[in-house]
Amino acid sequence: MESLIKFVQDEFVTKKEFPEFGAGDTITVYYEIREGEKVRTQFFRGVVIQKRGTGASETFTIRKMSGTVGVERIFPVNMPALQKIEINKKGKVRRARIFYFRGLTGKKARIKERRNK
Repeated sequence: MESLIKFVQDEFVTKKEFPEFGAGDTITVYYEIREGEKVRTQFFRGVVIQKRGTGASETFTIRKMSGTVGVERIFPVNMPALQKIEINKKGKVRRARIFYFRGLTGKKARIKERRNK
């Protein structure tokens, strides 16, 4: 049964090409919003808290601060409304899922930037 699901996902689900990113990276996600007949592009810029899943069911969670309120959004990787993903900063973190980031404020909430070699 699992091989049948994998076969269908490989054959029929279109996979978009996005840059490689991980937890701690600051990214900008551009996606379409439909309001009746109108279609517009909106972006969401924040820190990647986690990536989970594989294949068609892969998702990633982004967190940003809107004023003093933290806002998180979960994006499926193969969502049809996703247009592009830009990597703004590569973050240096030691975990794959940085849920502790939710409790940090001020200077503690900064993530060091990873140097490119």
